[in-house]
Amino acid sequence: MTGIVITIILIFGPLKKDIWDTNASKLEDLTDSLSNPMVINDFSKWTPFEWDTLYSFAPYTTKETIYEVVGYKWDHISETVNDNMNQIVFVKDGKVICYLYGYPENTNSSYNFGEYEGEYITFNSQQKLSFDIEIGADGIRYFNYINH
Repeated sequence: MTGIVITIILIFGPLKKDIWDTNASKLEDLTDSLSNPMVINDFSKWTPFEWDTLYSFAPYTTKETIYEVVGYKWDHISETVNDNMNQIVFVKDGKVICYLYGYPENTNSSYNFGEYEGEYITFNSQQKLSFDIEIGADGIRYFNYINH
């Protein structure tokens, strides 16, 4: 009996998604339901999960820098290889709870936080992070940060 339980855990355990992947899927599903045009006045209240800090990393930021900024290493992080790729990390209570990475064509979303004054931009959930959202002819939702 113990052997069967261990076998089941070994087979199905790897199929379980990490919290950052689960929340990224939830956010992508929510994003897919947006209409055009639209404004989100408080991104932290709109996201389908709670977060304390959001980091958006400039293209080509190294994994080591991201790990240093976020405060620890986690699995499956990649470096962006193109200026148009998203690299966004949401943290709650010191742990990564959502990781958005990739080309807008693959995620149906593109986030523009404006000019980077270094390798990353950070926001906390207490700030009113606002976006103008437009849906392009390509079907991608373009989130353009509104700087108050």
